[in-house]
Amino acid sequence: MCETMTRRKFIMRGAAGLALASVGSIGGGACALQPKIGPLPQGQRLERIQTSPHYVDGAFRNQLPTATLTSDKGQLATMWDFLFVPKPRLRPDHPLPMLKTDLKALAEGRDDAVVWLGHSSLFLRLGGKSVLADPVFSSYAAPLFFMNRAFDGNYPYAPDDMPGIDCLIISHDHWDHLDHDTVVALRPRIKAVVCPLGVGAILEDWGFAPARIHEADWNQDVRLAQDFTVHVLPARHFSGRWITRNKTLWAGFLLETQGRKVFYSGDSGYGPHFAEIGQRFGGVDVAIMEDGQYDPGWRNIHMMPEEVAQGALDLGAKALLPVHSGRFCISNHAWDDPYKRIAAASAGKAFRLLTPRIGEAADLNGRPQRFANWWEAEAQVADGGRLLQNAARYE
Repeated sequence: MCETMTRRKFIMRGAAGLALASVGSIGGGACALQPKIGPLPQGQRLERIQTSPHYVDGAFRNQLPTATLTSDKGQLATMWDFLFVPKPRLRPDHPLPMLKTDLKALAEGRDDAVVWLGHSSLFLRLGGKSVLADPVFSSYAAPLFFMNRAFDGNYPYAPDDMPGIDCLIISHDHWDHLDHDTVVALRPRIKAVVCPLGVGAILEDWGFAPARIHEADWNQDVRLAQDFTVHVLPARHFSGRWITRNKTLWAGFLLETQGRKVFYSGDSGYGPHFAEIGQRFGGVDVAIMEDGQYDPGWRNIHMMPEEVAQGALDLGAKALLPVHSGRFCISNHAWDDPYKRIAAASAGKAFRLLTPRIGEAADLNGRPQRFANWWEAEAQVADGGRLLQNAARYE
C-alpha cells in the first residue's frame, strides 16, 4: 500500500457510495441486502420504544443536541473531501502483528481477562462468564464486500474459535459493530444477547429466539445471573443500517460481577455521561473506550484521543483499553494516529493504558503486564513480522 490511496481506490470508494445511493433510491439494492440489513422495529417492540423518554418524533435522540457533522463546509463538501481528497497512510503498508489466544482454554480458567479482537470486537472473561462484544470476523464491515475491507493480514479468529458465550453485547446497529455473517454463525454458541432498544428486531430476524434477546433503554439493567449484571448506559452517537436513521438505540455498557466493573463505551462522542457513570458506580476497573475513526467534522459522535483520555478520568477508571481502530478504515486519519495520540494523552494520568495487540489477552486480576508499542516500526521489526502464539506475558 502506498503512502496515499490511489486514484482508483478513491474512485471505487466514491462509486460504491453512489451505487448504494442509486440502488437505495429505487429499492432494488435494499431488497437484495434485506437479510443483512434487518427489519425496523414493529408491533409491541415499537410500542415499547415509543414509551422511551429518548424517543421523540419517531426517532431516538442523544441526551445533548448532537449534530452528526460539525464542519463549516457543509454535508456535501465534507463528503467530497472524505471520498476524493487524498489522505496519507489510511492503511498500514504491512500486516499488523496479531496473536491467537486460545479463547476456549481461557474460558475454562478462573482468571478475568479481556481480549481485543480488532476494531471494537472484544472477548471478556468475567466472574466465570464469557462475554463477546460487537464481533465482526468478516473481512469487510459494510453492506457490500468491496467496501471497507479489513487491513491486510491473516486475521486469526473465526466463529469456530469462540467458546460458549454467556452474553453477546451489541452496542448499536452500524455495520462495523453488527455483522450478519458473524452473528448468525455464532448463534448456536450464544445463551443471551443484551442490546439497546430496537436492535432485537434485527437479531430476531436473524434467527435468535425472543427469549434470548434482552433489549434495554439507557440506565436500565439486565441481570443475567445472581452475580452478573449488564447495565445499559447512555452514549452519544446515532444508528441506522441503510437510509433510515435513529430508529434503534445506541448504548454503552457496564459489566458488573462480584468485585469487578468493566465499562465499554460503544461508539460515542465525548459528553457529561462519562462523569455521571463514574459517579454512579464509584469508578470502574477498566474503561474500554472507542479511540479511532474520528474527525473534527464529526467530533460530536466520535471522540478525539484526548477526549478518550479525559473520558477515562471522568469514569474514574483504573485502566484504559482503547479500541475502534486497528482493522478497518472509516475515517481520514492515519491508521496509527489513534495509538500515538492516546499514548501521549495518557502520559502521567491516573489510569494505566493497556495496548495489547489484536488477540493478546489483558489480565484483569491485578498482575503487572507489559505491552509493546506494536504500532511503531521498531516494534514491528522486533517481532520479525511473526504471529506470536503465546499471548500472556506476566512480570
